[in-house]
Amino acid sequence: MPCYRCGARQVDPARGHSPWRRGVKGDEQVLVCPGCQAATDWTSDLDKCRQCGSVHLVRRLGEVECRDCGVTVPPDNSLAAGSMGPRAVRAPGLSEEVALALERVLGRGVAR
Repeated sequence: MPCYRCGARQVDPARGHSPWRRGVKGDEQVLVCPGCQAATDWTSDLDKCRQCGSVHLVRRLGEVECRDCGVTVPPDNSLAAGSMGPRAVRAPGLSEEVALALERVLGRGVAR
């Protein structure tokens, strides 16, 4: 999954803590790269917990959970303010990048 702000792609992580941050925007989980975290107020446009105001939200199995206060809300009761925003979109060129990677790894063309 690329950074939702700049489109940078995450590489294979090193062991230990990842510098990438998770958040929820428009009821979809997004990642924020270290560069965007340093360059801007990256929390300003993320959804916030209605109970405690935190942006430390994660989305899994259709629910949004606040990592600070622990509140978990199903998607139709949306924990996040402003959750009716546009859904996250796939980064352009992803299928082409995957096809090229498969070709490199398998050493042959990918069936179309």
